[in-house]
Amino acid sequence: MFQGNKTTVAVDDVSFELPSEPTLVTIVGESGSGKSTLARTILGLQRSASGTVRYRNRDLSGFRGADWHAFRREVQPVFQDPYATYNPFYRIDRVLKVLVRKFALASNDSDAEALIEDALRAVDLRPQDVLGRYPHQLSGGERQRVMLARVYMMKPKLIVADEPISMIDAALRALFLNILLDFRDQGISSIFITHNLATAYYLGGRIMVMCRGRMIEYGDMDQVVLHPSHPYTQLLIDSVPSHNPHHRWQEERSEYAVDASEFVFSEHACVFEARCPHAMDVCHLQRPPFVTADTKASQQSACFLYHDEYCPDQA
Repeated sequence: MFQGNKTTVAVDDVSFELPSEPTLVTIVGESGSGKSTLARTILGLQRSASGTVRYRNRDLSGFRGADWHAFRREVQPVFQDPYATYNPFYRIDRVLKVLVRKFALASNDSDAEALIEDALRAVDLRPQDVLGRYPHQLSGGERQRVMLARVYMMKPKLIVADEPISMIDAALRALFLNILLDFRDQGISSIFITHNLATAYYLGGRIMVMCRGRMIEYGDMDQVVLHPSHPYTQLLIDSVPSHNPHHRWQEERSEYAVDASEFVFSEHACVFEARCPHAMDVCHLQRPPFVTADTKASQQSACFLYHDEYCPDQA
């Protein structure tokens, strides 16, 4: 992205892979941390200036028409806004039937109808309450579940869900998350993007923490949330409202309090060094590489605190 003569790198040096077995990876971070840009890049909706996105060991930049058709068959998105996803002039039936025709999901009309109805029931929707209606006649939660039904019809290998529950009622959020967990049990992996750590922890699996476009911690959900290694992850966890009546929410811990307006971000430094209470001279000069931050090798952190050369007692 460009602003005048200034370049902003939205996603920088992010590298991870999904295993072949069904899994769930949650990407968390503040607004502007690069989560949605990363999701669009994974989906092939946005080209990266450098680096590669590989699917089945093939670089997406080399995909052509038939390649993209096969990719869309196996990698499906669920976007944030349930109100902007549908064409208001078409009934829900058409949204689902077009998918059946385009990807040849059924051999005849009877099979297509059965497939659509089964998919709607799989996301806890009654076909008679949805089919024949226009998008504006459905609630936000119903629209998002129709999107999940659409995805379910494809039987994809991977779902990329970008903040899919942020615009639906709180009562329906757990239902949506449970559907994703059911999908995982049926062999469908998911990349779930959220700014809500409680949501991430509910889903389990693995977690990636992003800050200013970079991945700064990655690992097993329980290990990262219960024993965070990166100071930024610790700050995110501390910002979650507590049920303790004596906990003073929104009062920032003093060790993180700095005047960020006076800080000039350097691409060669750690992204969190201006606010980190453990910052060392090297943090201002170099990017910390990823290192294993726990004895079980289930957690990696981009922090010099875990380098023998700089902090031998913690590494």
